[in-house]
Amino acid sequence: MAKYIFVTGGVTSSLGKGIIAASLAKLLQARGLSVTIQKLDPYINVDPGTLNPYEHGECYVTEDGAETDLDLGHYERFLNSYTSQANNVTTGKIYQTVINKERAGDFLGKTVQVIPHITDEIKHRMLLLGKGGKFDIVITEIGGTVGDIESLPFVEAVRQLQWELPEDRVMVIHLTLVPYLKAAKELKTKPTQHSVKLLSENGVHPDVLVCRTEEPLGNDIRRKIALFCNVKQEAVIEAMDASTIYEVPMLMLREKLDLICLKKLNITEYSEPKLDKWKAYLDKLKYPKSKVTIGLIGKYIELQDAYKSILESFIHAGAMNEVKVQVINVHSEFITKDNVQEKLEGLDGLLVAPGFGNRGIDGKIIAVQYAREQGLPFFGICLGMQMAVIEYGRNILGLKDAHSTEMDANTANPVINMMEEQKKIKMMGGTMRLGAYPCEITQGSLAHKIYEATTISERHRHRYEFNNDYLEQYTAKGMVMSGVNPDTGLVEIIELPNHPFFIGVQYHPELKSTVEAPAPLFVNFIGAAKDYNDKKDSLKSSAALQDSLI
Repeated sequence: MAKYIFVTGGVTSSLGKGIIAASLAKLLQARGLSVTIQKLDPYINVDPGTLNPYEHGECYVTEDGAETDLDLGHYERFLNSYTSQANNVTTGKIYQTVINKERAGDFLGKTVQVIPHITDEIKHRMLLLGKGGKFDIVITEIGGTVGDIESLPFVEAVRQLQWELPEDRVMVIHLTLVPYLKAAKELKTKPTQHSVKLLSENGVHPDVLVCRTEEPLGNDIRRKIALFCNVKQEAVIEAMDASTIYEVPMLMLREKLDLICLKKLNITEYSEPKLDKWKAYLDKLKYPKSKVTIGLIGKYIELQDAYKSILESFIHAGAMNEVKVQVINVHSEFITKDNVQEKLEGLDGLLVAPGFGNRGIDGKIIAVQYAREQGLPFFGICLGMQMAVIEYGRNILGLKDAHSTEMDANTANPVINMMEEQKKIKMMGGTMRLGAYPCEITQGSLAHKIYEATTISERHRHRYEFNNDYLEQYTAKGMVMSGVNPDTGLVEIIELPNHPFFIGVQYHPELKSTVEAPAPLFVNFIGAAKDYNDKKDSLKSSAALQDSLI
């Protein structure tokens, strides 16, 4: 029967519950156990699909089309396995389910209350992934911070499961902060004590404390925390700030977090951790041989989490190419024809990011034109691909008013148009083209070289597509539609064969990039940027040599 680990957080948000959960899962997986992770979010939105990226960061999309919290991206990147609809649950989903049951008469006229009805539904979702024998361990991250009003029903559900399940089938890990006061030159344990006290007042008793800290925890500090928080001293885990999130599993291995959990859950059959691939990846990541500079043209660059999967994909691809990828954020709203040279010169590659709405569109189109004309490696994702189509239509096909109907509903040349099945949809949440779809690739194309396959599957999140009424005009002028959905004819990949590297995709390859299986498009894009950089250096060296001879 599956065993359950709950990860809660206290003191402050953004301590890294998702990274700790993913790191523990990686260690348990490396010891031969089957593990999955789920995220329970306390907000009332049914899912983050309608949330502004400034509110909640990127919306991550699973294979089965769920719009989920960005932490699920971390889970997949660490475990190299897919999550699903069941791996992300919100308060909105819980209440929606309970209210629908009430409307259907499932409660037989009883008064519907937070306890037991809401908490029962939460427990059902908590235990759902553990049924069927697929997983040995299910790790559940509870969003928010202990003490938040909206988190109380989730904490109560954990309390009930601690009471209902046998002791060796459930445990709680609590992540807290042990701040270092520079003026006093000491670590302070009071925030952790108060956080554990608050959790205990709600009836939940943590088995392990993971303490985020900037300075090492000495034995005296560990003993003090253990004594006042009622846990064993060996269960006080030091979580020092790391240079990269991918180092955290090794830090947790050193702290024996996985062994503590295995002992508490009475799991005796496991192997030594197999982490050779992970260690090799870390070596490449920490000791690159060169550097490339990539311009990320986006609309939400003020918040790093808005493009989280893209940034992580750059890290994976950089390690594969043994280069450090320096990402320069460029706000598309402030790119003009007058300053594009100034803003983009010195780059080794250009990625135009996904997004929605009219803001910053002109800047993206100008950036695409710059990359195409300067021979700068270009990669467009979703809206980025659409901007490449619009730019090519305006400047090569002569369709000066070429546009997307998303930005200009009355354009005379809608080279990007809303998908037919989307035109009848009125509701916003969960109604886009979501999840994995197949794509057939033309042999001999750049995409074929990259994927080394003629059929692939990638994840989508969009309402607009290339307008096939313009297909002949584009192909006649040299743009290759190298990837097409076999069922709908939807253009999935565009490329320019007379360019060093110019490719745009309608899907989101960043959503499937993991440490052990980096996205091929990102790997090849960074490889092209590296070649571009090497050529620049070679030209500079030649010019310097000529100057010295003169």
